[in-house]
Amino acid sequence: MKNNKFLPLAIPDLSGNEEKYLNSCLKSSWISSKGIFIDRFEKKFAEFTGTKYAISTSNGTTALHLVLSALGCGPGDEVIVPDLTFMATANAVTYTGAKPVLADVKRDSWSINIGEIRRKISGRTRGIIAVHLYGNPADMEEILQIAGEHNLWVIEDAAEAHGAGIKIAGRWKKVGSIGIAGIFSFYGNKIITCGEGGMVTTGNRDLAEKMKILRDHGQDPLKRYYHPVVGYNYRLTNMQAAIGLAQLERINHFLKAKEKIAAGYRQKLERVRGLKFQEQNPGKKSVCWLFSMTIEPPYKLTRDQLMAVFEKNAVECRPFFHPLHTMPPYHEKKAYKEAEFLAGHGINLPSFVTITDSQIERVTEIIKHYASN
Repeated sequence: MKNNKFLPLAIPDLSGNEEKYLNSCLKSSWISSKGIFIDRFEKKFAEFTGTKYAISTSNGTTALHLVLSALGCGPGDEVIVPDLTFMATANAVTYTGAKPVLADVKRDSWSINIGEIRRKISGRTRGIIAVHLYGNPADMEEILQIAGEHNLWVIEDAAEAHGAGIKIAGRWKKVGSIGIAGIFSFYGNKIITCGEGGMVTTGNRDLAEKMKILRDHGQDPLKRYYHPVVGYNYRLTNMQAAIGLAQLERINHFLKAKEKIAAGYRQKLERVRGLKFQEQNPGKKSVCWLFSMTIEPPYKLTRDQLMAVFEKNAVECRPFFHPLHTMPPYHEKKAYKEAEFLAGHGINLPSFVTITDSQIERVTEIIKHYASN
């Protein structure tokens, strides 16, 4: 079982037009926040998600802060977010002066619990952030219904879910095209990457135009160096967009490879007692960002013990996110039972698009070695 060659969690595949497009930037000298690749990347990403507008940003966190700011979110407001998500989801709300209100998730889908949303709505609630955790879409139809009943907006945090879809009113829609806006991350371990980068998608023209102004220091697009509002420097560079465009050209290839990876893990591990996978709903099309599962009895090891075994065998894995309520900025004494369980039992396995069958076999053989009889 021992193999000392390091097997990483994620490796970007940069074997397409990335180098060609980067060299084009260098030769043209357009290397900063203007250039043809920014426009092309935004246009093609809007087409991919089925939205009218896509606004590129410096990363996924700034994308979320940008849309919240453009929506006028601020002090005195509350925004409902799932307790189990990456810290940036709540932080972006906090940046505006608003308060993130935490809601527990569901044990089977790992997504925000609809009943919890209803319980957390108050007179101060402005909106809901639906996180498509680890590539599995949240229950958007129900979330939109609740939002409509209370005149709330819905933002999709699709940082981990490029290409995922959900059936709404009998029609398939891609994540990022369902709420008032969606946000995506292009960090180095995401389904597509430009090193660092983000995108906001929306069908709302006024919101898109406002975000473009706020992204560029609040500058009037028709009056250079005149700033009618306080904005931010949240722009993507032409070089980053060049990489992003090259990645986007192959996203369907990446998604098919990821689907095969997930199927391979499931097929090899489905009979191991104590391992549970994220719920697969026929009304949703999940994508495999990182293949993820929970570990519980009768499996012989705890999640942390298995991670220690992986470390000894030079296999990189990682635990699920810590629940927001367990960390100092958002600490609450209240128990969030499901988020706590998933955070204590969940693990992400190596899932890069070029992983081989033998490498998946190496990971699964370690897991099966400690299976109960």
